[in-house]
Amino acid sequence: MTSASTAVHDAAPGTTTKRVLLAAPRGYCAGVDRAVVAVEKALEHYGAPVYVRKEIVHNKFVVETLAARGAVFVNETDEVPEGARVVFSAHGVSPAVHASAAARSLQTIDATCPLVTKVHKEAVRFAAEDYDILLIGHEGHEEVEGTQGEAPERIQVVNSPAAVDDVVVRDPDRLVWISQTTLSVDETMETVRRLRERFPNLQDPPSDDICYATQNRQVAVKKIAPACDVVITVGSANSSNSVRLVEVALEAGARSSYRIDTAAELDPAWFDGAATVGVTSGASVPEILVRDVLETLDRLGFGTVEEVRTATEDLMFSLPRELRADLKAAGTPVPRLTRPAPEGRPSLAIDPA
Repeated sequence: MTSASTAVHDAAPGTTTKRVLLAAPRGYCAGVDRAVVAVEKALEHYGAPVYVRKEIVHNKFVVETLAARGAVFVNETDEVPEGARVVFSAHGVSPAVHASAAARSLQTIDATCPLVTKVHKEAVRFAAEDYDILLIGHEGHEEVEGTQGEAPERIQVVNSPAAVDDVVVRDPDRLVWISQTTLSVDETMETVRRLRERFPNLQDPPSDDICYATQNRQVAVKKIAPACDVVITVGSANSSNSVRLVEVALEAGARSSYRIDTAAELDPAWFDGAATVGVTSGASVPEILVRDVLETLDRLGFGTVEEVRTATEDLMFSLPRELRADLKAAGTPVPRLTRPAPEGRPSLAIDPA
């Protein structure tokens, strides 16, 4: 199996070389890396069990691996023994969840992605200024529930462009939109366009809410998709950004597009007659799962791997402050960098606000 960084180009007419176009960036984003390492460090420092509310990130392999090390995943804080330690997932929680944890004297580690925290702060500020807030996102998603919980009387969720006609507001001149961080950029912009047709004075958030990693992975897939007979996205079914990558690949011109959790789910029939296969992974997917896919594709005859890079990411976040404080108090070195960025590039650690 060979690998090279390349621009996308179609194979020469008449050639039968089978190849893989490997999208980059792919896989772990800074927020996921921070959250996963927070659970790993908590288990090392405090010992098992460490409770985690919901899935720390939306990836089956990651959750199962952490559970095997002693993490106990629960749906709500009332499942955690009083006084025990609980980690809040990268998707964030509402003030009601924080209050419930405090009422049970739980020791909390807040692993909310700082980019999600930014959206929470926007919601709080706009609600305090008496705006109606349109939260573009998927009803029932943990991130949306956490953000909406900041000001439930002011926030209404807009699921898609088709839902725009159902929006009712108090004052169309005091109206702002914010969004879930893991959405399709194109669909979100279409929702905003339709909202603005109805509400011309709709205000934008102060900065882009869809996270850099979600956008970068979608751009990379758009780059490779037109040249691909099949695009494989590695990611779990409850991972919003992974599901979006499957859709983006089709919209960008891929002939077919599939999502899998692991290489074991690859169906050889998907590749009948295919010459070019695209591979990417969602922002909560460890690289080992992508390697397994490449090895399986190699056995199917797709031994040439060409990496197509559209951006380089070097942003990393520091560990949650509660965990850092306990490590420092115990005299344990606190790693400023959670782990090296892919391919050995140096990482820039940033303390969340």
